[in-house]
Amino acid sequence: MYQRMVLVSLPKAQSIDIEFSNVSYEVQHGFPTRRTKQILKGVSGSFKSGELTAIMGPSGAGKSTLLNVLTGFDNKKCKGEIEYIGNEGKHTWKEYRKHSCYIQQDDKLHPLFTVIEAMWMAVNLKIGNCMSQKAKEMLIDDVLENLDLVKTKRTRCHQLSGGQKKRLSIALELVDNPPVMFLDEPTTGLDSLSSNQCIRLLHSLAKAGRTIVCTIHQPSAATFEMFDNVYLLADGRCMYEGATKNTVAYFASIGLNCPKYHNPADYMIEVVSKEYGDYNDQLVKLVGDAWRSSTQQSSQLKELENGGNVTKATVLIQPPSETERFFLLLHRCVTQMFRDWTVTHLKLLMHLLTGVLMGFLFRGAGQDGSKSINNVEFFLVSAVYLCYTSMMPAVLKFPAEFPTLKKERFNNWYQLRTYYAASVICSVPLQVVFAFIYSSPSYFLSQQPIDADRFLMYIAVAVMTAMIAESFGLLIGTLVNPINGTFLGAIITCAMLSLAGVLALYRDMPTVMCYTSYLSYLKYSLHGFVQAVYGFSREKLGCSKIYCHYRMPDMLLSDLSFDEGKYWIDIVVLICNYVLFRIAAYCTLKRKLSTI
Repeated sequence: MYQRMVLVSLPKAQSIDIEFSNVSYEVQHGFPTRRTKQILKGVSGSFKSGELTAIMGPSGAGKSTLLNVLTGFDNKKCKGEIEYIGNEGKHTWKEYRKHSCYIQQDDKLHPLFTVIEAMWMAVNLKIGNCMSQKAKEMLIDDVLENLDLVKTKRTRCHQLSGGQKKRLSIALELVDNPPVMFLDEPTTGLDSLSSNQCIRLLHSLAKAGRTIVCTIHQPSAATFEMFDNVYLLADGRCMYEGATKNTVAYFASIGLNCPKYHNPADYMIEVVSKEYGDYNDQLVKLVGDAWRSSTQQSSQLKELENGGNVTKATVLIQPPSETERFFLLLHRCVTQMFRDWTVTHLKLLMHLLTGVLMGFLFRGAGQDGSKSINNVEFFLVSAVYLCYTSMMPAVLKFPAEFPTLKKERFNNWYQLRTYYAASVICSVPLQVVFAFIYSSPSYFLSQQPIDADRFLMYIAVAVMTAMIAESFGLLIGTLVNPINGTFLGAIITCAMLSLAGVLALYRDMPTVMCYTSYLSYLKYSLHGFVQAVYGFSREKLGCSKIYCHYRMPDMLLSDLSFDEGKYWIDIVVLICNYVLFRIAAYCTLKRKLSTI
């Protein structure tokens, strides 16, 4: 299994070597006193194309930190030199980023898509139209066959086993034939057989000319032997760099003899963990390039020069434009939305049932002058309902998608603005439908005016309220964690509700609070609802009692301090709020992705 790797539809992966020297990485921790902790302490080394290299070490040694630094996933606090050397000389950072991929420890997959759908999405986002549909199909079949995923083509990602998810994560990044691949703990959660198969696969990929580096904790002896080279870390320092087959002889040369039938990988970890004494300073001084197997490297490079086992092609991969990616992402968002029944079907049902309930609860409030205050309360409840049901799911949306979004964006699937635009466009029709499904039955059952213009004006305010609340929820979700976000969203909504002009009338508010109320979008929502139903010179209302103070709608507008004829100003302000929150959410999302 996994003995061959022939990507018939892709050009040969170009060779890129990674060399780094004196790399240091510091973090600050502690509160209130900030202290500096050095994770990497001036490590140096090189990772060559055609080789599978393991970064090993005990917990806390700095393995994942080194990997994050070399990939650029987290190198803002890094000091030192890192060079990316290809066949035609050194690559710039931007050039290197286009030719590398990073497969993290957790498999970030879209659970509602099948394996074949996930592969088609990856191919279309990465390769575009530079290949024919038939060539893409051959490529996908070839990759799935080599990774033993053919039988799972029609299986949804959440139904895959741990090993299958790991292989699918590799397959998704392999479709554009990246010359550099990084993997963080690829065997985590896998049994010994699956771990062995995964490393054998990576070894075959490396032999095809790629530079493959992965962190691994303590592999079995059989798995350890499949690595070409090992980079041993302990306490942020390099203890050994060289060929895997030379590790036993290397440690024996300094008097550290690995017992017979003992796993060399376990023995190395035991040595740097000081179970046989403290030899770490001595090991650091002895680290060099002398123990790298030049014979093995030369043979591999010679094999690559002869073409290896990867079929050459004359066509270079050209990624699709961001416009093409936008439509692909839009299709993915729509598909995912309709497959998640909790997002569509359940919410539609609940909005309909709640709308009917509210209509019966406030039955007759729209035509009876004695119930005008109750009708305003109905508008207030409707605004709050639309606000909460749109905002709370939005608070959780991006935090749930952060890992997948950062992985795909980092691995050059698309740009953030493309993803965000597709997400916005996809959410708008959904919020329109939700607002309409709730507002229609509640509007007619509560006996609001049977007037097409007033009904459409009422629906417009409901839709804008739902869309603004969703945008505000996205903004909160990108600023704080989900737990704090749900609490903060509820508190801010309560504050805006109190400033809407009904619970406390504007004429009774302090001047400062009156001016503060202009920051509440619920004020404009409630004002829009009232104007749509009672404004625009509505005729005298009927009354079920002898005396109706609000038989004349103008009297209600006057007492509420809701000026006549400002409905369209409310709509414009609501639209401005929506645009403002959307732009702010994009900026905070971009900042969030750069810090996590």
